[in-house]
Amino acid sequence: MYIGIDVGGTKTLVASLSDNGEIAGSIRFETPVDYDAFLEALKHNIEALPYVEYRAGCIAAPGTIDREHGIFEQGGNLPWKNVHLLRDVERVTHCPMLIENDANLAGLSEAMLLKAHHQKVLYITISTGIGTGFIVNQRIDPSMADSEGGQLMLQHGDKLMKWESFASGKAIYERYHQKASEINDPKIWQEVVRDWTVGFLDLLAVTEPDVVVLGGGVGHYLPKYHDLLVAELKKYATPMVPIPPIIQAQRPEQAVVYGCYDLARSVYA
Repeated sequence: MYIGIDVGGTKTLVASLSDNGEIAGSIRFETPVDYDAFLEALKHNIEALPYVEYRAGCIAAPGTIDREHGIFEQGGNLPWKNVHLLRDVERVTHCPMLIENDANLAGLSEAMLLKAHHQKVLYITISTGIGTGFIVNQRIDPSMADSEGGQLMLQHGDKLMKWESFASGKAIYERYHQKASEINDPKIWQEVVRDWTVGFLDLLAVTEPDVVVLGGGVGHYLPKYHDLLVAELKKYATPMVPIPPIIQAQRPEQAVVYGCYDLARSVYA
């Protein structure tokens, strides 16, 4: 058995996965703001799973990490700074663990499902913030592993702003007072799509992916705006920067824990 831990700003998902990568059990709980309280809640919920021994696992961190020392440096939606997350979690799971950025792991999971057709996968998650992962040949690209697509500084109105500050799910709600699930007005989606286009084009020019996978809470509603997004992007396509297929994540709610399994199994088979 393997264990995957997806730490989110509001919720944490813990899952036990079989050697074949099937989820055998999972628990979701509120993520405590206090770090010590989080470790206690994690211990309690892992013990509630019907499995006690794991070969290995991985914890997904929603922010920047020091992989060599297993430190969670900082994240946008959690106040933890420079905590020894890997060491502390290994004390709870009693097995060797890896630590990786959550968007990278979600991208890895989705890329594994597409490996028969696509080798370069750009994963973009649009939810409270915007995260990115770039996967090449079913491996997290080390040159892009620490990239933060949502932090791109882009022109918006008359000033430079972080992309996620005006294009994330949170920004959409603050502007329109509607969640993606509630927006059905094509005019609103057209405005949203324009705000996404500037960031998408920069990412496409840098990564040149075979496919773009959209995840996160807003990505889940891709059918509502897919055609608008593709049409807007194609206005700016060039022979050097073509627009690849844009598809929806196949396992949006559990992509990260599946990615935890994929990464852990690649190291601890």
